[in-house]
Amino acid sequence: MDAFASELFRGNPAAVVPLEEWLPDTVLLSIALENNLSETAFLVPSGIGYHIRWFTPVVEVALCGHATLASAHVVFSELGFDGETVEFQSKSGPLPVKRGEGGYIMDFPAEPSDSCDVPKPLIEGLGFEPALVMKGTDYLAIVSKQQQIEELAPDFRQLAQLDSRGVIVTAPGNDCDFVSRCFFPQTGVDEDPVTGSAHCQMTPYWVGRLGKSKLVAWQLSARGGKVICEMQGDRVMLEGEAVKYMEGKIEIPL
Repeated sequence: MDAFASELFRGNPAAVVPLEEWLPDTVLLSIALENNLSETAFLVPSGIGYHIRWFTPVVEVALCGHATLASAHVVFSELGFDGETVEFQSKSGPLPVKRGEGGYIMDFPAEPSDSCDVPKPLIEGLGFEPALVMKGTDYLAIVSKQQQIEELAPDFRQLAQLDSRGVIVTAPGNDCDFVSRCFFPQTGVDEDPVTGSAHCQMTPYWVGRLGKSKLVAWQLSARGGKVICEMQGDRVMLEGEAVKYMEGKIEIPL
């Protein structure tokens, strides 16, 4: 599935693997490595919803937005789910996803971040010192202009030394509320095309700065993707579309 996209070959590709029961973690990681995408999501039925887990080619992660969006598209369009909201149980708690007018709306926990000192690998990795750096799950680097985001050419070896999941660089958008690019060399993904979970960290910052609760964001990777973000208490609603690219069967000797 191409997530946060309205057409093929845009947004962020994710593999979605429905299972009847969990396979060993070594097998799940091997499948993710074989897929060689930024995320592979695995689903196992649970009551009227699903348990969900996400793997990069290197590690399991606690939260992934685009692969959850892709999974919702599979559940609604391929697995015959006829409700308006499906709930995924995850390591980050329950994650409801409902049908929206322009795709699907995911209900995710907001990710707070606090101002911090600027670590040397961040400066050397980006090639400059950002105006403001905050830290939550990721380092959040705020710069003043979209052009700085577009021209970034990070040194991933430096960024991989940081004590975080990754680095988000964000700025006011020219034609939207804010833009970003996201780098996760620590987890085997140098640049992620569109990162839903990063918007859980960016949205509280931009809502506070811009003074409105619903924002339109673009992630300016080569593939690009649009994310509509809305704060509701301590939750962030992330809205996007997804399209199907390929369907197949995995042969696993057990």
